[in-house]
Amino acid sequence: MVDRAAVRRALGTLLLCAVPTTIAGIVVVPAVLLLGVGGFGAIGGFGGVPDVVAAAFASAVVGLGGSALLGPFLVDRRVDRLPEAELDDRPTDFVADRVATLADAVGVDAPAVTVVRADAANVAVADGYRGSRLVVSTRLLSLPQDDRDAALRHALVRIRTREAAVTTALLPALAAVETVALLATLLVGRREERPASDRRVNRIHGYEPDDGDVPPWAYTVAGVLLWLAILPAWIPAVAGERLLVSGSRRAADAAVARAGPAQRDGLGNAVAFASDAAGATDWLPLLDRLSLVSMADSETVGVRGVSRQEARIRLARLRSKRML
Repeated sequence: MVDRAAVRRALGTLLLCAVPTTIAGIVVVPAVLLLGVGGFGAIGGFGGVPDVVAAAFASAVVGLGGSALLGPFLVDRRVDRLPEAELDDRPTDFVADRVATLADAVGVDAPAVTVVRADAANVAVADGYRGSRLVVSTRLLSLPQDDRDAALRHALVRIRTREAAVTTALLPALAAVETVALLATLLVGRREERPASDRRVNRIHGYEPDDGDVPPWAYTVAGVLLWLAILPAWIPAVAGERLLVSGSRRAADAAVARAGPAQRDGLGNAVAFASDAAGATDWLPLLDRLSLVSMADSETVGVRGVSRQEARIRLARLRSKRML
């Protein structure tokens, strides 16, 4: 029997791989078409390769390779800048020992653990050529044991399925597309800062500040053009994130639930608390796709095209008879 969920996640992986390929193609494709295949030594060695095929191949190599190299480095660099939790040796050793025990139960090597001081009750997992790593907030560690262990197990399952490694590798490209899309949305939605009533008051008092040389409609045009430019990368990013990232969270939910009723209830409690508690702005946005629960703001969620009710849907599935 075909596992439809696995097929959807595989399709999501292919779509997300198209994102860095498309971004690299902005530079690589014109270069190959201008210089020809012979201008690139390694590719030029294959005689009879059409320029279009060579450009597509080079874009995939440069885009995927560059993103995979940069992803783990970028995550480690940003995590190292987070405020570390000032824990004593005993709590630190306890967390590492607990993660090692859970990792053995899941069937993966124990990752490095970084505990950060944050009000968000969340845990993120990164994986790649620099090794796997859990980023755990102090607030998550304050949860009851079953809830905390279920959240940690969820992160370890994402290491086992290799989804964390794929997402970490593609994170730079996804972050770049998201940043440009947010900028384009901001430009399209930009409005004149001063309403007509303020203008009338200013004229009465003989004061009319200079509005600058850029009319409001120019921002809208710039935003639309930016959206059109980023659209070929944005569409696979949105579809791939829905299929792979969101789908892998649900698959990990099911894997944790199969471990037993205590784990299923604990995961439900952890997801509910993380999504409802304050402190979302305290969580590093770069870690959002790698986290137990997404804590992005409404504008970012809209740009990503994912469901605003993802946490509620996951809770409903965890507490459904089908999951039982």
